[in-house]
This record gives sequence, structure tokens and C-alpha cells, in this order.
Amino acid sequence: MKRPLKVLVCGASGRMGRAVRAEIAGSSAFAYAGGVDSGSGPGVDAPQAFPRLLAGADLAVDFSAPASACAFAAACAAARKPFVTGTTGFSKAQLAALKAAGRKAPVFFSPNMSPAVNLTFALAALAAARLKNFDIHITEAHHTAKKDAPSGTALRYAERIAAARGGALPPISSIRAGDIVGDHAVLYAGPHERVELKHTAHSRAVFAAGALKAAAWLAGKKPGFYDYSDLLELKGF
Repeated sequence: MKRPLKVLVCGASGRMGRAVRAEIAGSSAFAYAGGVDSGSGPGVDAPQAFPRLLAGADLAVDFSAPASACAFAAACAAARKPFVTGTTGFSKAQLAALKAAGRKAPVFFSPNMSPAVNLTFALAALAAARLKNFDIHITEAHHTAKKDAPSGTALRYAERIAAARGGALPPISSIRAGDIVGDHAVLYAGPHERVELKHTAHSRAVFAAGALKAAAWLAGKKPGFYDYSDLLELKGF
């Protein structure tokens, strides 16, 4: 029997960190190798403990903050261990730092860890390329505590659409209200008709499960910078 992958969780006391820990606890394929967070709690250490905990882990799964994620990725690169991050809000310089870590260890980044959402990125680009005379508008809604706006997912939709059309990013509207887990919609409005591509997350469990799916896929991969288009074999779509 294959042994469980030992996962170190970054941002372990946050909403997503707790969801990842719950998924690990309910799975025989993964084991909790510890967690780090600026907010302490049972089974969670301070970020300074990351190198020590990483020594006993197979890989790290991160839902922290951009600066912290870059530091964790650099430590994983030095240890030649895989790093998965679903953190959003990275600057261009921080994304470059993540990619640099990918030269020494496998790094997986996705602004949304739902496999279904990542499939819709390709669908959104396809529709944008085919519906050339349609106006496009992206809407996203999240809970009031989400710090970045627009969301990383909305920006990924916008980037894929702009690339498909060879033009500017489409407009994005952001809503921060209540405890909304995550809603995203891409509206294509043309003469006499409109099309809407929509995804609604019912629970953070979908993102936690998706992050662990990425972790299992990344284990054993060569150094590189990967995302869900690699995992789902969507390159070129």
C-alpha cells in the first residue's frame, strides 16, 4: 500500500488552511505534517518553524499571504520539495519569485483550486474568441474578509479572454458581502441574445480537495512552474 503524502500546511489557522486540514483528516492518501500561521492554535506553529517542519514533510500546501508564500516557496526550493499555493494577490515581482523557486523544485500555482473552475477558464477563452461582436463583463462575489479585489480567479478569466481576443482586459465588478464562498460569472452580451458562464462554490472543501489533488499530482514531478492547465491537460485550449 502506498504511504500517505505528508503535507505541511501554510496558513493553517485561516479559512482555507482549516479546510485543507479537514480534507487531510478525512483521507487515507494524506497525513498532516504540521502547519504554520501567524495566528497560533492547536497543531499550528509560528512561520519560523517552517524549515524544521518541512524536513519531516513531503511537500507544502499554502493558503497564506503573497509575501509569506514567496518565503515558503523559496524554502521549498532550497529543500527541493514541492510547493502548492492557492494564495492570491501576488504582485508581478512576487509571481516572478514563485517562478524562480520553480527552477529548483516543482511549484504549482492556481488562483482557484477548483478543477471545474479551471476548465471554465478554457471555455471562457473559447467563447471570447468565437463571439467576437459580443461585449464581455466579469462579475465576482466573495465574503467580506477577502482582501484582494478583483479576485485572482476573475483576473485569470480576464487574462484568458484578453489573450483570446488580442485586446484589453474586460471589465470586472467585485462584490464583498456576508460569507459568500465564491461566485464568478462571465457575461457575453450580443445583439438579441446573451450567454453567461457561471461557477458557484458551495463550500471551501472544493478548493481544499483541489489543492490536495494538485499536491498528489505534483509529487515526483521535475522542477518547474505548473498550474491546472498542466494537470487537466488543457495547454493550447
